[in-house]
Amino acid sequence: DGKTWQLMKMKCTMKQNWNVDDFPFDKQHLMVRVENSVYDNKTLVYELDKSGSTYDRELTIDGWNISNFEVNTSVNEYTTVFGDPNNDALHSEYASFNISMDIERDAWGLFAKIFIGMYIAFLISIISFALRPSELEPRFGLPVGGLFAAVGNKYIIDSLLPESTNFTLVDTLHTITFLGILATLLVSAISLKYFDNGQPDKSEKVNRIGSILVVSLYVIANILLVSLAIL
Repeated sequence: DGKTWQLMKMKCTMKQNWNVDDFPFDKQHLMVRVENSVYDNKTLVYELDKSGSTYDRELTIDGWNISNFEVNTSVNEYTTVFGDPNNDALHSEYASFNISMDIERDAWGLFAKIFIGMYIAFLISIISFALRPSELEPRFGLPVGGLFAAVGNKYIIDSLLPESTNFTLVDTLHTITFLGILATLLVSAISLKYFDNGQPDKSEKVNRIGSILVVSLYVIANILLVSLAIL
C-alpha cells in the first residue's frame, strides 16, 4: 500500500528556558519538536496516533508532577534550503511532530527546606521584643545576627537558581525579611529613646505596638505572596 513502518528510539539532551519567578512553586511548559532533517513535507508527513501517544506512567521526574501531556503535528517553514544544490528556492518546509507537557514541582518540602533558615533568622530577631529596652546588647545584637543569617540564606538559594533579571519570589520573601528585621531595629531604637528620656510607659507602648505590627505584617505578606505563587 506504499506505507513504510519504522520504529525509532531517540535520546537527547535539550535546553529549556525556565521561568523561576515563582520558585519553588514554579510550573514549566515543555515542548519537544521532532523533524526529519533529510525529507521535507513533500516527502514525509507525520500522522498522529493520539490514542497510542502517551508517556510511560513509571517515568517519574523526582520532585515533579507531569500533566497536560499532548501531541500534535505542524509544518515548520524556513527561509533556506540548507545548502541543497537541487533546490533554487529560498524556502523549505518540514513536517514536525510535537510533544508538549506541563511539569509542576511538588514544592512544599522544598519550600520548607530552603526557607527555614530565613524564617528562623526572623524569629531570632523578634525575640528582642521580649527584652527590656535597657538591655542594649541583646536588644540590637539579635536582629543584627538574624540579618546576617537571612543574607547568608539568600546567597545559598541564589546558587541553586539560574540567573534571572526578574524579581522572583525568593527575592521578594527575603526582601520582606530584611525589611522586617530593619523595622525591628527601628522599633528598638525608638523604644530605647523614650526609655532614656524617662518615659518608660511610652517606651513599653512603642515596643508592644511595634512588635504586633512587624510580626502581623510579615506573616500576612508571606501568606499573600506564597498564595499568589501557588495560584
